[in-house]
Amino acid sequence: MREHVNDPYVQRAKAEGWRSRAAFKLIEIDAKDKLIFPGATVVDLGAAPGGWSQVVARRFREYAAKSNSTLGRIIALDLLEMEALPGVEFLQGDFREEATLAGLEQKLAGARVDLVLSDISPNLSGIGLSDQARAMHLSELALEFAERWLKPGGAFLVKVFQGREYDEFVRRMKSSFPGAAVRKPDASRGRSAEVYLLGKLPKNEKVAHGKM
Repeated sequence: MREHVNDPYVQRAKAEGWRSRAAFKLIEIDAKDKLIFPGATVVDLGAAPGGWSQVVARRFREYAAKSNSTLGRIIALDLLEMEALPGVEFLQGDFREEATLAGLEQKLAGARVDLVLSDISPNLSGIGLSDQARAMHLSELALEFAERWLKPGGAFLVKVFQGREYDEFVRRMKSSFPGAAVRKPDASRGRSAEVYLLGKLPKNEKVAHGKM
């Protein structure tokens, strides 16, 4: 608790009006990789309390103010409740359940996605192997969603935890996104096993698995 309260990113998030310190992770990755652009359709998995959706929405407003561009679309999903954010459509449900996935796909109404974000994590039990397995399962579900719904030129950013099944997940990620790369933003605590994997599709290609 003391570490969290004294964390400089926690303090910055409060001072700058971000819902979570995780906002700085996406801000840093987006500054490097240019994931968010005007008019994009973005799906944010594991969105609560809304830090990443907040970053995307703010980027959209900044683009619109500078160039009169069209605001993009953000669909956020989480098992937990999330306080409403302007410009964000929120769906509450368990991403592991077919009914929740069907509701998300219904919102998309056949429209493909430019960016899939997944900062999703399971509720931790404190049992390392069990928590790792559940975390990897959620990452795999997010990857399957990205394989089905990304547009050519789309991008997928997913949080994973190094440990059991990590290498296998990286191999699968690279089979769909051959140029997939690891990102470890400064706001991710150094002692944490979390890293982010980023996959981008060329604008003229679909996912390598051919699931699209």
